[in-house]
Amino acid sequence: MQEIYKVTSKTLQERDYFETCIVPNKTNNYYWSDDWSEVFYIKLAKLGFISTTYEIPNEGLILLPELQFAYAVLFFENLHISKKVKKLLKKDDYIFSLNSRFDEVLDGFEKHHKDNWLKGEYRALLERLYAREFENFKLMSVELKDKESGELIAAEVGYVIGRTYTSLSGFCSKVKRYSNYGTLQLVLLAQYLQREGFAFWNLGHPYMEYKKHLGAKVLEREEFLELWKKETATARKKEIV
Repeated sequence: MQEIYKVTSKTLQERDYFETCIVPNKTNNYYWSDDWSEVFYIKLAKLGFISTTYEIPNEGLILLPELQFAYAVLFFENLHISKKVKKLLKKDDYIFSLNSRFDEVLDGFEKHHKDNWLKGEYRALLERLYAREFENFKLMSVELKDKESGELIAAEVGYVIGRTYTSLSGFCSKVKRYSNYGTLQLVLLAQYLQREGFAFWNLGHPYMEYKKHLGAKVLEREEFLELWKKETATARKKEIV
């Protein structure tokens, strides 16, 4: 059974520790922490960790940063749009937006996911991150709404670092009339990111089929981190709207 080591702000500040002890470790991908500070979370994100949570019975929630063994990365020239989604793109029955319903999107995770890890201290942390400005880090929500009713059909939360966007979690309506609208939201987001000059979209774990269908390429840890370091180094001058 894999042992999960604690990671701290001090640990990450130690010279060469990340590069020499964490990155080459082919046994460990998960770490844990009880540090819910904004600064620590952003430090993890900038190093390439994607953080979720784990609830320990009778003890509570811990932060679970993961430096993945492999990442699903969408380079926008590889974006695949199915025939069904192409038909939806032509319809005038939806509104695509950013940062218009952040709190409602967070509520949606609890509503749509039976095992919702984005809760408690983690949700409070995201609310703080969303409310403040940070250097080269921007949390954002993505929404797809029914144009007539205003209902939230599909949504996600992620963050921008440099010329990259990373997805954290998302959901879509299971109502039959909204079939394929979840994929539509992904395609619209990919098109937005491409127009705005992003280098790539970090989709996290490569094992979900929908990511491959979208056109994502699987990069092993070392290859991903080399690209990540390059494209996250400089903050975008243009604001996310």
